[in-house]
Amino acid sequence: MFSKILIANRGEIACRVIKTARRMGIGTVAVFSEADRDALHVEMADEAVFVGPAPAAQSYLVIEKIVEACRQTGAEAVHPGYGFLSERAAFAEALASAGITFIGPNPKAIEAMGDKIESKKFANAAEVSTVPGFLGVIESPEEAVRIADDIGYPVMIKASAGGGGKGMRIAYSAAEVAEGFARARSEAASSFGDDRVFVEKFITDPRHVEIQVIGDKHGNVVYLGERECSIQRRNQKVIEEAPSPLLDEATRRRMGEQAVALAKAVNYDSAGTVEFVAGQDRSFYFLEMNTRLQVEHPVTEMVTGIDLVEEMIRIAAGEKLRFSQEDIRLDGWAVESRVYAEDPTRGFLPSTGRLVTYRPPAEGEADGARVRNDTGVVEGGEISIYYDPMIAKLITHAPTRAAAIAAQQRALDAFAIDGIRHNIPFLSALMAHPRWQEGRLSTGFIAEEFPDGFAMPKPEGEVAIHLAAVAAAIDHLFNERKRRISGQLRSAKPVRFERERVVMLGREAIPLTIDDKDGALVLAFSDGRTVAVASSWRPGEPVWHGRVDGKAIAVQVRPILNGVALAHAGTATEARVYTRREAELAALMPEKVAADTSKQLLCPMPGLVKAIAVAEGQEVKAGETLAIVEAMKMENVLKAERDGTVAKIHAKEGDSLAVDAVILEFA
Repeated sequence: MFSKILIANRGEIACRVIKTARRMGIGTVAVFSEADRDALHVEMADEAVFVGPAPAAQSYLVIEKIVEACRQTGAEAVHPGYGFLSERAAFAEALASAGITFIGPNPKAIEAMGDKIESKKFANAAEVSTVPGFLGVIESPEEAVRIADDIGYPVMIKASAGGGGKGMRIAYSAAEVAEGFARARSEAASSFGDDRVFVEKFITDPRHVEIQVIGDKHGNVVYLGERECSIQRRNQKVIEEAPSPLLDEATRRRMGEQAVALAKAVNYDSAGTVEFVAGQDRSFYFLEMNTRLQVEHPVTEMVTGIDLVEEMIRIAAGEKLRFSQEDIRLDGWAVESRVYAEDPTRGFLPSTGRLVTYRPPAEGEADGARVRNDTGVVEGGEISIYYDPMIAKLITHAPTRAAAIAAQQRALDAFAIDGIRHNIPFLSALMAHPRWQEGRLSTGFIAEEFPDGFAMPKPEGEVAIHLAAVAAAIDHLFNERKRRISGQLRSAKPVRFERERVVMLGREAIPLTIDDKDGALVLAFSDGRTVAVASSWRPGEPVWHGRVDGKAIAVQVRPILNGVALAHAGTATEARVYTRREAELAALMPEKVAADTSKQLLCPMPGLVKAIAVAEGQEVKAGETLAIVEAMKMENVLKAERDGTVAKIHAKEGDSLAVDAVILEFA
């Protein structure tokens, strides 16, 4: 077994590998760029080596720097994590030449299956059903359009060396193919150092189901069940689960056996994932193979009890698999949510900055479910523009799918993040969505259910009652504290706070009466309902934990002027508690009107201006490209919402802009 390994990655996956290596008694070496000097993975590792400037192409993607870091520290093996160099055969070969073990598949398997174009050719030769498409390298937008016309729309334009949703576009017309080809090729070059793309038929109403395989260097390969990853946005997975609510045992076996046959055909000898596009009728087609550890691997670990990172290390050290196919059992259900630094109310645009608050839910067993949080950040850390915007992966495991979803909802409610925008409200709304809970999924789920984007829903029904109760309880606690302030002027009568209150959730008024006899807080609502509230929450804590009518809930709390901002169950609201007279007066106050920015193009996220596509005085039509802004390895095309004339341009190519910076103005 190795005595020291280097992790050629950053963020949560580097931290994840370090945890397993530490448990196995193996020393660890981290590598870091200028932007990651104070990162969590650097702190966790036994040693750390600086590898260059913040851009990945100058640090994490430079093979020579990683090899040299191994030489400096005496690392015997390298775990690549996912992304970066994890699927580069040249990296594995360079390590082998230096006498260093690659903790992953052999280079020939990477070449055969890691390249999206070559893997489809190989699968066709092996008589594996594949999605119709053109498997050659496409040289120009015009060629891409001709191929797409022959295949039939819609088509998927995909980077050959791609992954993580980078370098992927769906096109429904020739015009979209031409633009998508350019964007996919540019993203592929900047993210993977390989600008090749291919085109294939896009299956309508598909589901994304993948099989986890693992093989050793002695010819043994098994499959560890499946994961469903159909909840995606811009081809990037958002929520994953294991097993899939679509599959029955017979389909699971067929998919698993096909995945194993494919892996054996290339002598696959590590953890890998065979991805399929599945129809609602359980038909399936080979999509691609990822010759690395997947982001979503924790859900498989939770239902199988197998540490995939440990098995990868043992296999790389030459050990045989410690289990056979007959030993694999799926226990319960696991759900994973990817917590991203992005604003779901603004088209999921990336958000960067400092994590002023970062308080994940407690890990471990609670209420019959297990909570796990894989992360690479700490409170006070910085979310950089240079890398993927993932903050954490929140995983819950329970005996049933419904219980795992309920546990995920509770854990999301208890996840406090401030200082940047994040997608937790959206994830919470997904958990509460009836279609998700019923398992009626497709890769178009988000586009279909949120066609106009995500707007923070207002609390209604039971959720509104819970938030009103929490707001009233917080206000009551503050009033109790005020009574104990020393040095106050004495009153002829004891101070008595009014029990008749009105909770304002935004503009909605909820009258109630507060009673705290014998230390128990009971709220009586105007409809006759009474609710008991109990909590040990104290001012300053970002999450209110307690019970409302005996039900354990968590609510995120942030102080605002004369009240608190509350978030719970995918909703958010500003809550203020008034006396009846105060509520009457507050209702007369005018609402603040937002400034008119309709004649300006604002930068929707902190990013780098890649191109300005118009000139001053130019007339533009709705839908025309105005500018391209790059953030977190994604190129975002900003288009005109309506016809107009460009009056003044404030930004130029190469500028780094803050969110809401004015790019140009219209006449």
